[in-house]
Amino acid sequence: MWLASNWKDYEVLDCSGGEKLERWGEYRLVRPDPQVIWNTPKKDRFWKKPNAHYHRSKKGGGEWEFFDLPEQWDIHYSLPENVTSSNSYAAHKELTFRLKPFAFKHTGLFPEQAANWDWFSQLIAEEADKRNSSQPVKVLNLFAYTGGATISAAAAGAHVTHVDASKGMVGWAKENVAASGLADAPIRWLVDDCVKFVEREIRRGNHYDAIIMDPPSYGRGPKGEIWKIEERIHPLVGLCTKILSDDPLFFLINSYTTGLQPAVLSYLIGSELKPFDGQITSSEIGLPVTDSGLVLPCGASGRWSR
Repeated sequence: MWLASNWKDYEVLDCSGGEKLERWGEYRLVRPDPQVIWNTPKKDRFWKKPNAHYHRSKKGGGEWEFFDLPEQWDIHYSLPENVTSSNSYAAHKELTFRLKPFAFKHTGLFPEQAANWDWFSQLIAEEADKRNSSQPVKVLNLFAYTGGATISAAAAGAHVTHVDASKGMVGWAKENVAASGLADAPIRWLVDDCVKFVEREIRRGNHYDAIIMDPPSYGRGPKGEIWKIEERIHPLVGLCTKILSDDPLFFLINSYTTGLQPAVLSYLIGSELKPFDGQITSSEIGLPVTDSGLVLPCGASGRWSR
């Protein structure tokens, strides 16, 4: 399992009875987690005195209960020390994220993804050092949400194209980029349906050195386009291979969908990236649990690298 174990501002303090107790900076939140099927003693005092608690409804969805939580606050993440590049933007190793509780238990960040940020930021930094300024490392981030991967890639020295169907999420990502000191970094922002965007890029003849995608199980594009991951992920990966450069750097798929296990992601990537010379690895991603020493599984990732 790939662990996001380098956080200073975030930790899973404990998990039990279908919930997890987390520290986000100076604030403690209790949120539901379907992976937590065990019932162990809740010894941490913040179980009873969190800053906010998201309660699931038996009818679906749920709502936040707030005790002492601001509408918005920041946390920080530092990329590994070995992420070094002569690119001017690579000096910004500390990433800043604006958090705010919103629909269905979310805060605007999936901290387990730091395991992937650490991995690809080093690849980007090394590649950027080999190139001159006229040959930037071009990264495409699809279903880009609030921009965790976008910020990490830009901080490592990449030129990033950020695509998400939600105008609000793209706006939030811009806030995170600015807060991280990367407002002038070469990032192209698009509110668009990811599949349609890739199809247009094929027609335009544009290419990318790396592609990141974090597709939802189900979603709608800005014009009501329906996305069902089981039906559309394989064709999308096939389309993406047509906009990869001749010697691509990496390809990353994240999945939180039941059924898309690590081996499935490996087969999916391997079947479409056969023409390229690289290696495939896949694994669950997880977060260490402070009180128990266990690891909380948080989805899966499939990686292809040159």
